[in-house]
Amino acid sequence: MKVYLETYGCQMNEYDSELIRAILKEKNFTLVDNRDGAEIVLLNTCAIRENAHQKIFHRLDELKGQKRRGEVKVVGVLGCMAQNLRKNLAEHAPVVDVVAGPDSYKRLPIMLGSVLEKNEKSFDFRLSEFETYSDIAPRRLPGVNAWIAIMRGCDNFCTFCVVPYTRGRERSRAPESIIAEASRIRAEGFQQLTLLGQNVNSYRHGDYDFADLMRDVAQQTDMPRIRFTSPHPKDFPRKLLHVIAEHPNLCNQIHLPLQAGSDTVLERMNRTYTLQEFYDLVDEIRETIPDVGLTTDIICGFSGETDADFEKTYQAVERVGFDSAFIFKYSERQNTIAYRKFEDDVPEEVKTERVMRLNELQRNISLERNRAEIGREHTVLVESPSKKNPDQWLGRTDQNKGVVFSAQHLKPGDFARVKIIDAGTNTLMGELLQDDHNPFQIVDAVPAVSGSTL
Repeated sequence: MKVYLETYGCQMNEYDSELIRAILKEKNFTLVDNRDGAEIVLLNTCAIRENAHQKIFHRLDELKGQKRRGEVKVVGVLGCMAQNLRKNLAEHAPVVDVVAGPDSYKRLPIMLGSVLEKNEKSFDFRLSEFETYSDIAPRRLPGVNAWIAIMRGCDNFCTFCVVPYTRGRERSRAPESIIAEASRIRAEGFQQLTLLGQNVNSYRHGDYDFADLMRDVAQQTDMPRIRFTSPHPKDFPRKLLHVIAEHPNLCNQIHLPLQAGSDTVLERMNRTYTLQEFYDLVDEIRETIPDVGLTTDIICGFSGETDADFEKTYQAVERVGFDSAFIFKYSERQNTIAYRKFEDDVPEEVKTERVMRLNELQRNISLERNRAEIGREHTVLVESPSKKNPDQWLGRTDQNKGVVFSAQHLKPGDFARVKIIDAGTNTLMGELLQDDHNPFQIVDAVPAVSGSTL
């Protein structure tokens, strides 16, 4: 049977889709790259944002017609939305034959078999305290970056967040399995690795912590670039900052979600840190890693957020000066603490106005920080042709800033040395630095690491 798998949402969902491909391939399902002709369509879904839900229900409406015409035989909804809205899907989306939560992927071949052989719908929402999928070798699509989920689940229970209810409690993989997978990824030709977790700094394997893991992945693989996402400000390990500073292949970029600048709102969100503690952490990060790229997430209009609360968030963004920020309007998610305890009482038009104000502020800050790069030289990892001009390349700096530049004889995965000659809000413009001996590549893409096995 031909299976077409669609992925919505975050990097963790992308990684889960790679696991799903491997599981289905092992049982002789054929994964196809085009939905035309696929007999089984699976949607790997996200539950974090309202628009993600809307996209899925719109897609299910499309699939209803295709199924009625006999173009599709089986429709499945997988992942976080499947876990969170399982009753709604069962009652209001009769087109759906299979619903599987994030810990049920190994049962997918059996569940699909029930539909195909017995014409019986199959739902599985069990959450595991142990499943990490460390025994599955993901089937990755070709590219520059690869992901590894080092842990699954979350124990933080931020009141706005549905993850603990869709992905279960925290459990970490053994470091040996992570390092072995990282080595396989490098052997497959990937130039960059991103370690994933809902809160990576909660990673634990006995006394072995996340900073230990980052050190060992840096030293025991020859991966040129290693990133991670996302840490939580409440328990950010200071030891990790020194590990990053000491290992050139650990990228100088940290995504540090602020969420709100008001202590009142942070407490209502159960973020368990104050704004001053966040400032102290940012100052220490920049002192230890002076050239760090710092990005964040912010929610506008959380339950009870006053104008004064929002002004504190506005001032916090001014004070920190993030390189970029993902700014969202608060939208309730079923089964969260906030959904049960707090009224969604900030009017939609107020949320929109706050998002617009904050986005305008961040655009100005991003432009200022990007223009400060003009005249500097950077090593960039080439990702793809530029979307606006296919004759140019898009690459990324160590700090994860996009750089567009012209060059011949390059391809995705190459490293190039560029000088920044101009800057916009979201992108840097560069020119390739050339010499007679090595015009298109650099020698020191991966500087030697003390104690490394390179």
